[in-house]
Amino acid sequence: MAPRKSPKKLSASERVEEYVRQAIYRGSLKPRERLIEEEVAQQLRCSRGPVREALLRLQRDGLIVTVARRGTFIRDISTESIEVIFSMRGKLEALCVRYLRQQICPESENLLRSVLKQMKKAASKNDNELFLQADMKLHQTIWQLSNREQVQRTLNTIMNPFIFMFARAYSAQTPISQRYKEHAQYVDTVLNAPISKVEQLVEQYFRKLADDILEQIPQVPSISVPVKQDELYASLIGSR
Repeated sequence: MAPRKSPKKLSASERVEEYVRQAIYRGSLKPRERLIEEEVAQQLRCSRGPVREALLRLQRDGLIVTVARRGTFIRDISTESIEVIFSMRGKLEALCVRYLRQQICPESENLLRSVLKQMKKAASKNDNELFLQADMKLHQTIWQLSNREQVQRTLNTIMNPFIFMFARAYSAQTPISQRYKEHAQYVDTVLNAPISKVEQLVEQYFRKLADDILEQIPQVPSISVPVKQDELYASLIGSR
């Protein structure tokens, strides 16, 4: 039996990047919250050099933004960014659904429905954290079942950070029972809608999500930097 490989030891800058990234995903760091290099360095017991390296990568991925003479902040997604990101996500996930339906099998359907059951269980307990985790797992399962590595990698690399931020910031404002009902209807669409219409219906689903979020955004000054369509495409092409 071959010996198990020990986990790769993270460098100091990788440790900082993972710390900040997970804090954003968990909601410990919220949109517009300021990141202070010295405080992060003290928390992780490292110098400010690795912190700067990590923040540069996080800025490249669109999770943070640096404003001249003001500092570094967790990104606050603009109205324009929401429209672009949800349009992109709708098209990419619709593509995944089409590929999924072209090779659908009982195992794939059972896997999706098992994740939906996890969401139902979380909803019955009114456990928002567990529901968010199952929500993300449901969509990741759709991406995986497409068996198209490039599309799946793009969604995981580029879309995941934004999806978590949207979910944390806005989804909790909708009752969890309603969110479960909407997801159950979405899974039914993915599995049962006519294959000739399923891509269009998936895109419509994400357009509605974007509209719902836009209605909830307070009209207050923002430090966000809009995601331009050409910039997002460039990120997709250059995603690691």
